[in-house]
Amino acid sequence: MQIIDGKAVSAAVKDRVKAECDTLKAKGVVPGLAVIIVGDDPASQVYVRNKERACEECGFYSKKYALPADTTQQELNNLVMQLNADPKINGILCQLPLPSHLDDKEVINLIDPIKDVDAFHPVNVGAIMIGDYNFLPCTPAGVMELIHSTGIDVGGKKAVVMGRSNIVGKPMAMLLLHENATVEITHSRTQNLADITSQADILVAAIGKAKFVTADMVKQGAVVIDVGMNRDGDGKLCGDVDYDSVKDKCSYITPVPGGVGPMTIAMLMQNTLTAAKIQNNIG
Repeated sequence: MQIIDGKAVSAAVKDRVKAECDTLKAKGVVPGLAVIIVGDDPASQVYVRNKERACEECGFYSKKYALPADTTQQELNNLVMQLNADPKINGILCQLPLPSHLDDKEVINLIDPIKDVDAFHPVNVGAIMIGDYNFLPCTPAGVMELIHSTGIDVGGKKAVVMGRSNIVGKPMAMLLLHENATVEITHSRTQNLADITSQADILVAAIGKAKFVTADMVKQGAVVIDVGMNRDGDGKLCGDVDYDSVKDKCSYITPVPGGVGPMTIAMLMQNTLTAAKIQNNIG
């Protein structure tokens, strides 16, 4: 069994992005990312801090808009439209979840698709579906980078994605399909779940249930990617996979923390760079 080191792979992605950013700067272009956070959700604040740090590492211009929890929909919408028109900003990210009185769908639909570096806008979602896209959602794109880092060819493999969210599960299945895997999606209504997961050459767990995937659900020699971020009974960070029981059965596994997490932010940097190149007509 080999551990897939998300910190090392994400550092390599950020190094690549920084080198490209330096090339863009020589042409007078500085990639810019705007992050909007509404209210004071502690987890969201940690994510936003990490994104700011990554922008600094890659040499980007970054701007944080921290809005009070009682911000109105109109105020939020106005800010998005202002950022759509700002040439210094190439990527716009609205940190979810928003306070309950705000409609995240309305905000996502307002972001200019060419600045939608989360790839949540319906235009970008549709582009991913047909395989002709500018951006990939950050977490699924990060998972693909981790799989590629193993040197394993996805083509012809049986891949099972646990979870059907719009942010991870559905786009994850599409990306695996684009690389010629045979893909099955499982979810809370799936019957005989262990029978399906134990046939997977590549198993991606994204269901949000601590240590749910046990050794009997995993095929000998499988690649196991754990997208989960949970707390166990002792309050320690853990994934959707019961790491201790599964690790000796698979060929590769991602740890939590230090697996998929760092990749999400690295791919956001990649998307922001891509957005800057597109908006400045740089090939």
